[in-house]
Amino acid sequence: MSVIVGRALPDARDGLKPVHRRILYAMHELGLTHDRPFRKCARVVGEVLGKYHPHGDTAVYDALVRMAQDFSMRSPLIEGHGNFGSVDNDPPAAMRYTESRLQALTTNALLQDIESETVDFASNFDGSQQEPTVLPARVPQLLLNGSSGIAVGMATNIPPHNLGELIDGLVAMIHNPEITNAQLMQYIHGPDFPTGATILGTSGIRDAYMTGRGSITMRGVANIETIEHRGRPDREAIIITELPYQTNKAALIEKIAELVNDKRIEGIADIRDESDRDGMRIVIELKRDAYPRVVLNNLYKQTPIQANFGANMLALVNGEPQILTIGQFLQVFLDFRIEAITRRTRYELRKAEERDHILQGLLIALSHLDQIIATIRHAADAPTAKGELITTYGLSEGQADAILQMQLRRLTALEADKIRNEHEDLQVQIADLQDILAKRERILEIIESEVTSLRERFATPRRTLITHAEGDLGDTDLIANEKAIILLTKQGYIKRMPVNTFEAQHRATRGKAAAKVKDDDTVEHFLTCCDHDSVLFFSDRGVVYCLRAYQIPVGSRTSRGTPIVQMLPIPREEKITSIVPVDEFSSEEYLVMLTKGGNIKKTALEAFSNIRSNGLIAISLEEGDQLRWVRRAKVEDSILVGSRHGMAIHFRCTHDQLRPLGRATRGVKSMKLKKGDELVGMDILPAAILETFAAASEVEAEEIEAPDNADNIEVDTESEETTEVSETASVGPWVLVITMGGYGKRVPVAQFRLQNRAGQGLMATKFKNRKTKDQLATLHIVNNDDEIMMVTNRGIIIRQATNAISIQSRSATGVRVQRLDEDDAITGVAIVPPDAEGTEVAEVVEGAEGAEVE
Repeated sequence: MSVIVGRALPDARDGLKPVHRRILYAMHELGLTHDRPFRKCARVVGEVLGKYHPHGDTAVYDALVRMAQDFSMRSPLIEGHGNFGSVDNDPPAAMRYTESRLQALTTNALLQDIESETVDFASNFDGSQQEPTVLPARVPQLLLNGSSGIAVGMATNIPPHNLGELIDGLVAMIHNPEITNAQLMQYIHGPDFPTGATILGTSGIRDAYMTGRGSITMRGVANIETIEHRGRPDREAIIITELPYQTNKAALIEKIAELVNDKRIEGIADIRDESDRDGMRIVIELKRDAYPRVVLNNLYKQTPIQANFGANMLALVNGEPQILTIGQFLQVFLDFRIEAITRRTRYELRKAEERDHILQGLLIALSHLDQIIATIRHAADAPTAKGELITTYGLSEGQADAILQMQLRRLTALEADKIRNEHEDLQVQIADLQDILAKRERILEIIESEVTSLRERFATPRRTLITHAEGDLGDTDLIANEKAIILLTKQGYIKRMPVNTFEAQHRATRGKAAAKVKDDDTVEHFLTCCDHDSVLFFSDRGVVYCLRAYQIPVGSRTSRGTPIVQMLPIPREEKITSIVPVDEFSSEEYLVMLTKGGNIKKTALEAFSNIRSNGLIAISLEEGDQLRWVRRAKVEDSILVGSRHGMAIHFRCTHDQLRPLGRATRGVKSMKLKKGDELVGMDILPAAILETFAAASEVEAEEIEAPDNADNIEVDTESEETTEVSETASVGPWVLVITMGGYGKRVPVAQFRLQNRAGQGLMATKFKNRKTKDQLATLHIVNNDDEIMMVTNRGIIIRQATNAISIQSRSATGVRVQRLDEDDAITGVAIVPPDAEGTEVAEVVEGAEGAEVE
């Protein structure tokens, strides 16, 4: 019981254990305030040992040192001068060398009014001195600096908090006594550790605040940077600038080195501690073939760069250990503060009344001055004079003593006026103090004004960043859900750009540069989505990774982007072959996957709702095969697959044609290819469109067939459309066919009849000039109000409305959709859907026809 109450656990009122309270009170008695010179710590320790704390000097000095460490206390209570240890766990210098004094916050917020009978005092260990049982704290110090201690059968571990947030929460409780813990969390967001770092998610904070127990995950701040070496190639490095609370930096570096030597972490070439007085900097240099994100994730998993703070909010309330919620902490403190101000007011009222009583006696003496002087002169001695004054004028003993001790200079008229004015001021003060004692709201106003002034003087910005985990109020609640373009180059550079970076242009214009690619790099993947979407990245070896769209860094039109290896743990030899944006992981949707070898399979979309940080197997591949295209589809939809030589097959997505399979399966054959041909793309035809056009007559399909001499017709930007369009075909949707040579057309979907899977398919297009070796780049299902964005392998993007591209038959060659430089080719096409509100697509830029755009 002695250990529980008298040593290991803090008091919920001032947040101090006895040893800390005795150190602060001893320093206060020595006059070691923040505006006085430092004194040797040995002097302070001796004072504490001799008067209040009969234990070892090491225990006292260690407690004093911790109260001066800015990496241990969020708001240190003692100002140290000398070596007080470091975050590397270096020991402090001996107490004969170091000096200390109280911080301004300690004097103003913990020890103010201690002489005004605000707290109880008790005898020390030998009865020779009085010591306070608690300090009259003006701020909730227990939450401000936290506490940890191991008693008998119980332990406490309370994290530190931000002073400004605590005071905001306290003021909110004063204004609303019925405030809940959840409402308090709007003011007190979570712990604020002196070493900064980040807290992952708010569920642990919520548990700690609601129940008194919770595990709070802390993670150091680490960034991936490129370090330049003179005469050597640049290398990636992980730079750690902040560590979790109570993490030993030297031990951490030693632990990392040990893991590297044991080959439990691969990819680290060198570790350096470049920390100085300006801040922490640990440099972990990586090998050239290392994957920075993988190494960093391993460091989080295997080292104290990520650690848990097990909050156990246990404190003494009325001498009994209790687990408290955040609201109970503040309520206990508020009740204590109300009691302290009540006691202080009573003390000030008593002193004011005693002083006024004396002044009333002096005023009586001044009104009968001559008689009182005569009485005193004729008295034999002082006791006789005192007795006659009490008897004659009805004075008290105190008043009589004050009259006898009054100096002659106070008999002047000026001094008499001062006494009368002081008496009148005291009457006003006494009435005000009595009003404070009578009205609880006056006491609460005093508390609020005191903490507000402390907040203005001592509050500092939050150091610990709280990141929101799944289920919390996350970044998506704070980021506008704008449309965006995502580009990924062949060499692995990724970036995100707003769709409005590119306004719509006429067909057959040159477009705009979208990426500053190297000579040997090309734009490989290109899609549009919304910033809140989850973006699934499928690799050639059948693994899927996930990022939220807003997590992809925004880049300008001319920037290269960010290496994707810094964002996803992708091995160097692995390539991203398909990117799918998902706004909701619905149980009614499937992902249809098509491999280079022609295997196709359908897997439920919800199977990919929880993708691990190191990826998830999406498809099992035969040796030499690669996963190439992934699209979202429903059971009622149909699938259109195109080949490089201009063939296309159209079959249903129903379970009889394509049964759903699990993730780790291979799939079935999609299309029979001729020698030298290969697949180039796949798109999904929605069920509603399929029903509309499945009933289209063969006659209607014949109406739009090109004339016999279609191959000889010159089709250019300036040429008129050569085909007539039926009423149904003019409504859409269409199959948009784009060739690598810059030609395109819209073909009514009715012309692609449904077939069984694994057939040869139908001709989708004829090529303008066989000598140019033009090939099919892609095919897409488009609607009348869609816009498309095309990108070339040199990073040129053009955005245009689909209705600018003419409707032609399967056997036509199309019209020019983009003018290409020599050796350039279209590599990707993305659909820009209309706004959700139904607003019109961007206006076509006037005069852009044929103009060269920079």
